[in-house]
Amino acid sequence: MWNFKKQKNNSIHDLIDKVSKSDDFYQFSTESVNGLPIYFSYYKSLIDEKKMQHHLLPYIQSVEKEFEELSDLMNVIPIEDREITSDAKAFINKLTKGYIFIHLTKTPEKGILVNLSNGTKGYRDFNDSENEYSVIGPKVGFVEDLDTNLILLRRQITSDDLVFKEFTKGSLSNTRVMIGYIDGIANPQHIQTMRQRIEDLDMDVIFDSAVLDEIISDNSNTPFPLFMSTERLDRTTYMLLSGQVIVISDGSPYVIAGPTSIFNFFISPEDYYSPWSVGSFFRLIRFIGVLFSILSTPIYVAVLTHHYAIIPEDLLMPLIMSRANVPFPPILEALFLEIAIELLREAGARLPTKVGQTLGIVGGIVIGQAAVQAALTSNILLIIVALSALASFTTPTFKMTNTIRTLRFPLILLAAIWGGFGVTLGLTFIMCHLIRLKSLGTPYLAPVYPFRYRDSNDIFIRSSLSVTNKRYTFLRPLKLLRYNVKKHKDIEDDYNNE
Repeated sequence: MWNFKKQKNNSIHDLIDKVSKSDDFYQFSTESVNGLPIYFSYYKSLIDEKKMQHHLLPYIQSVEKEFEELSDLMNVIPIEDREITSDAKAFINKLTKGYIFIHLTKTPEKGILVNLSNGTKGYRDFNDSENEYSVIGPKVGFVEDLDTNLILLRRQITSDDLVFKEFTKGSLSNTRVMIGYIDGIANPQHIQTMRQRIEDLDMDVIFDSAVLDEIISDNSNTPFPLFMSTERLDRTTYMLLSGQVIVISDGSPYVIAGPTSIFNFFISPEDYYSPWSVGSFFRLIRFIGVLFSILSTPIYVAVLTHHYAIIPEDLLMPLIMSRANVPFPPILEALFLEIAIELLREAGARLPTKVGQTLGIVGGIVIGQAAVQAALTSNILLIIVALSALASFTTPTFKMTNTIRTLRFPLILLAAIWGGFGVTLGLTFIMCHLIRLKSLGTPYLAPVYPFRYRDSNDIFIRSSLSVTNKRYTFLRPLKLLRYNVKKHKDIEDDYNNE
């Protein structure tokens, strides 16, 4: 385990041994005229290799004199941004920003830092997150190239504790797969479990990270996603800093991370870019929207099929008038509308953007109004189904949105068969299923079950930064404290001191 407090006292040689644990860290040597090697150390994902091949190595290898001192070597390097250093802190700061470290055999603790970074590498014209959009905050998303994604993460977390381990999976595709974590924060048991599952993977082709998600999950038969899947850079950074382990696959713009809790799927990065009171309000709206999306249509079917007596008198007459000419029972009426909504949603997703938006808006209005006029459904159910469809989209992650859409249908069938008892039975079955689920061995309902009071302050509401200074304990991170609250509160500017 790496001790963060001792990092300042480490030598450059010790730091090179430490960062060499990451598979995107490279070292090689080339011989000088006197036969003594010159050593090069760098992060391959951060430097511009064309600069190294065309503007650095040819000049060093073409010199016909011996390099006795670093100053002699430094004079032949035609790159302006270079410096000689023996400071371990400067070494690691520059290395994680795209510098290459060059040293001679007799001076392993002193070398030359040369800037070979490329400011445009890792970005493209359309690099926004398409399916996890937010109004506030950064919108940088991952792409299908693994090396580009590593660059984005290295630029966001400029620390030597960020470690990547590379695997080649797929007997036919030979796809590059990497697991990433922050050494000293992520629990070694989670790292080993993830690594073991990737190593044991036996497939011919790895099409996408979603394939890895299903195969390495603790339970592949559940409709609930057991790993967080995201295309956003800021969410991935937050998960790494929380102590989670990520998996990146070449050819996929999505990163999966675990262990995760079901409550993490309802947390949006946008919550932390707004005041904590505003973020808490919209997070509660999200949870209420999910409950409404799952239960509204089943309750309608249960009440109109088995429980007429609980309908208030003021609502009874509008219900009778709305369903007076509908020849179908509530179950067929509800299934017709729910399936129609799903067809519109699927068609809109498959068509080009402009055509899909037009179809979704116009098709929903036309079909809904025509269904009511043709007495195929009631006005009230049309409003309920439309609102439940909107509520399902409040979930920030698309995989959980699909799960919520799927759960409505078995609950509607149970409501038609047994009424309120059927809805209760379905919810009980879902809850028992959730209690049994685990993500990398961590309970899926944590921190509610088993209950962790310390972690509950950033689940249903977004608490202020003075309260959320510790990582989730159910992730069992090696370093629990994120920042010092006391120092944060004691900050005073010069104006207050006058």
